Amino acid sequence: MVETGRGSSGIDITVVVSTAPGMLQECPLQLPDGSTVADALQAMAENSGIPRAEQVVCGVWGRVVTPGQVLRANDRVEVYRPLTVDPKVARRERFARQGARTTGLFANRRPGGKAGY
Repeated sequence: MVETGRGSSGIDITVVVSTAPGMLQECPLQLPDGSTVADALQAMAENSGIPRAEQVVCGVWGRVVTPGQVLRANDRVEVYRPLTVDPKVARRERFARQGARTTGLFANRRPGGKAGY
């Protein structure tokens, strides 16, 4: 039995889903003591169309956890979207656009000095 309101029995948690960049969907839930991340996702899925617990990466307060992780009172369960761009590739592309001579170590060299010094 999962209730979506606030009450005196069980634990209160919040499930947060990022449906698109800059868009968040928050759902406060009240679950029985001993509930897991999978239970919270199942309760959230009844109200919205998030994928099953086995298909998503979840975290509690920014730390990645398994669906079997037991929740505590006032936990924030976060459902993470997959990355669309590899961060290393994005950094390389950004560096190439800015130019090697205008960023980082090479930006403030002394007049007449060698590159990289």
